[in-house]
Amino acid sequence: MNAPLKAAVCSHSISVRLSRKLAVLTMLVLGVVFAAAWFSTRMLIVEKNSEELAFRSHVIGKILHAKAATGGEAACISQLRGDAPMRANSRIEVRAADGRLLYADPTDGAHSLSEHVQSREFTVETPPEVAGGRLQVRYTMDFSAEARMGTHWAIVLTLLTLIAGTLVGAGTYWRVRRQLRPLADLAAQTRAISPGRLDQRLALADPAEELLPWIEQFNALMGRLEQSYAQLEGFNADVAHELRTPLASLIGQTEVTLARERSPEVLRETLLSNLEELQRLAALVNDMLFLSQSDRGAVARRGRSASLAQLAQQVVEFHEAPLAEAGLQVQVDGDVAAAVDEPLFKRAVSNLLGNAIRYAEPGSRIVIRIAPDAAEAVEQVRVEVQNAGSAIAPQHLGRLFDRFFRIDSARPDSQSHHGLGLAIVAAIARMHAGRTLAACDGGTTRIGFTLVPH
Repeated sequence: MNAPLKAAVCSHSISVRLSRKLAVLTMLVLGVVFAAAWFSTRMLIVEKNSEELAFRSHVIGKILHAKAATGGEAACISQLRGDAPMRANSRIEVRAADGRLLYADPTDGAHSLSEHVQSREFTVETPPEVAGGRLQVRYTMDFSAEARMGTHWAIVLTLLTLIAGTLVGAGTYWRVRRQLRPLADLAAQTRAISPGRLDQRLALADPAEELLPWIEQFNALMGRLEQSYAQLEGFNADVAHELRTPLASLIGQTEVTLARERSPEVLRETLLSNLEELQRLAALVNDMLFLSQSDRGAVARRGRSASLAQLAQQVVEFHEAPLAEAGLQVQVDGDVAAAVDEPLFKRAVSNLLGNAIRYAEPGSRIVIRIAPDAAEAVEQVRVEVQNAGSAIAPQHLGRLFDRFFRIDSARPDSQSHHGLGLAIVAAIARMHAGRTLAACDGGTTRIGFTLVPH
């Protein structure tokens, strides 16, 4: 199972691919440059050969003209035969005006020619009594030596191109492997990170500019992971603690009841007591499931636009009994029409109101304030529940929305709720693209949330 994974991950090497591409690119560039230089040199050689052919033809024409004027055809032929040994790798043909062949170099020996030749035909003016007044000359030169030199340089340039590409590829491979060595160090540091060492961070003595953003982002990710892992461990410990007490109570009551014979009335009371604990456990589990869905990115299912004040008033009516028992009054101040998830909105307001009822001074007034949030650049609605009561220390304000957080676990009512109410408020705010609010000014506490109205 590991082999396919390794093959998929290591499908190619950056060093090999980059060195191969640079080698090919080097050979292409040098090939183009050398080819351009070779063709330019070849054109210069061809032009030089043409100039040499023209110069020799001009000299031969002057010599024939002079010999024809002084000695006629015989002098011309004698001069050509005498100069033949000096015309190696060339051939000359001379014809009279009527086409009659007067002289031609042999086709073998020093005058044998290859396929790399250039010819020039010209006319030499003579006295009228010599060869009909003019000589037709064809002069051919063999440039095979220049052709061999061109072939030789083509082979040399080709070998230079291949050698340069190979050297560039090998040098690039070595250099890239050396420059990628910090990645191997980072990989080794990453392998050393384990659940027990989440505080480890990546570091290089001299990080490259391109690697620095990756290191910073990875370290930031590890910071968030460490924080989330710590929160998860704390959450698991809190859940175990919250479940242990009611389960121990259920087990203890059941064992005591079963220890001896009980009357139906006692059994009924025990079952009712166990039912209350079970309902509390069910509520705790449901709240944990809701928070889990929120953590996975669940969003609110918004309905039609509704009056938030009317929804808050419905929540107040639901809490009439505990409000009357505590002698508290509730005032809904302000209103905004917004498209929200009504059940979630009422649950958040209910949790805030229930929290205010627990900690408000008896006989005081609780205010539910709903208004647009002018402090935000994006249009949002602020929902706050204000109550008069004991002041909250500044270090506790930032933790009010943490799961299972209680300011004073020794309070008489601290065990009547499991400490997830405000955490659920924070989750509902996030599901509405909002945030939480908490402030305490003397004896006045304001706790709430914001939401995007559409």
